[in-house]
Amino acid sequence: MMPGGGKLPPTRTTSRPLTVVALLLGLFLAAMEMTVVSTAMPTAVGDLGGIHLYAWVFAAYMLTTTVTLPIHGKLADLYGRKPVMIAGIAVFLAGSFLCGHAGGMNELILYRAIQGIGAGAIQPVALTIVGDLFDVHQRARVQGLLAAMWGFAGLVGPVLGGAIVQWLSWRWIFYINIPPGLACAGVLLLAYHEKVERQEHRLDFAGAVLLSLTVVLALMAARSREEVGAFVPAAAVCLALFLWTERGAPEPLLPLDIFTQPVMAVATTSGVFMGAAMISVVTYVPLYVQSVLAGSPTDAGSAIAPLSIGWPIASTLSGRLLPRIGYRAPICGGLGMASVAAFFLAFMLRPGVDLWVPRILTFVYGMGLGFANTPLIIAVQSSVPWERRGVATASTMFSRTIGGTLSVGILGGVLAAALAGSGAPKGAVDRLLGPGRDLLAPAVVRSISGVLQAGMERILWAVAVIAFAGFAASLFFPALQVPPREGTGAGNRRR
Repeated sequence: MMPGGGKLPPTRTTSRPLTVVALLLGLFLAAMEMTVVSTAMPTAVGDLGGIHLYAWVFAAYMLTTTVTLPIHGKLADLYGRKPVMIAGIAVFLAGSFLCGHAGGMNELILYRAIQGIGAGAIQPVALTIVGDLFDVHQRARVQGLLAAMWGFAGLVGPVLGGAIVQWLSWRWIFYINIPPGLACAGVLLLAYHEKVERQEHRLDFAGAVLLSLTVVLALMAARSREEVGAFVPAAAVCLALFLWTERGAPEPLLPLDIFTQPVMAVATTSGVFMGAAMISVVTYVPLYVQSVLAGSPTDAGSAIAPLSIGWPIASTLSGRLLPRIGYRAPICGGLGMASVAAFFLAFMLRPGVDLWVPRILTFVYGMGLGFANTPLIIAVQSSVPWERRGVATASTMFSRTIGGTLSVGILGGVLAAALAGSGAPKGAVDRLLGPGRDLLAPAVVRSISGVLQAGMERILWAVAVIAFAGFAASLFFPALQVPPREGTGAGNRRR
């Protein structure tokens, strides 16, 4: 018997190449979801109406992803990676199908929340499997391969999304998730084998409920200034109860002691700001292009596509350089580069600007995030034993998604407040984003575009401040040494 639910040698041999193929397909889903939906949402709003709910389509998805990330990470440590990954894919595909059938914005928000529950399993469990199968040196190369797939999907996503919206319907951006999702599950079932010792476990349901309430209340508080006073104290109480519960739980959802390690503390703090800045750029730059610059859905997608090109290039480079330069240099340098790009994005994105400006700046922004991403994940996975690798990886993802969730919610409140005071005719903002734009009077178009421009300028400057905060936090990352190369197959043994 291995203590703590450890992993026993598998009864069948895992095919590493095929398992990596399955993980590539899973991450393809995650990358496509981010860029394709961002490209298509302005058009979806023009069809369904409800510009005031624009941010909630993203926030609902990230909210359920955020809440379930540590739950899926814990389940993967208790019951194995494979069943959690397969279940997550199934829920994600069901949510995608429902999103394509949404009849209104409220329905779309609900179905996006379902989709997010499944997404909360895909990325952290995929990265955890990589941590199980490969040592640090092999892991750096595999992470580069995964990043390349992320970049390919991110490059194809905006262009494909724009084309789908223009020639078919925005609904098909959700249906295209189904083929790669089914392929991922099928290959994983055939190629990846694990055997986890079955023991009595107690899932921390109280912690999961309190964490969910904390995130929901914090997001509700972000909607407007009037609701801050009502929801912030409630969120603070739930957070305090969550921390108290975790301290006494026999198998806590988030073991608080892992955050006392400098690696986890800095990775978590930087991750919050990193996720907040990245998701905000992906969410609001396409909206700026379509509403203020009068660009097409394809133009909106092309403005953020370079982010997904720069990310894998830099992630691959940092993975190869990691054994030579260590963790700290690419983490600090990458987040510093991202903060500079965010500053220039806020400074230069103005009416009439050439689209090559956001394209170049989002490319540099993606390069910065890519340099930091691989070393952060590998450092976190290397700092904990096998039985905590799932929850540690999920905690890193959790910090990013909680940052993204709250930032999109808060900045969405900024935009909604600006639109509420614009005095625009009812439904005019929605028509501005759809085919009805040409039917609006030029004076109305100029007025609404001016309001959107002013609101999103504030958003972009807030993103620049957030990105700089992430860079400042990274300066506290400890000077760690990369461990020596392990023997072949060492990544399969429980540590």
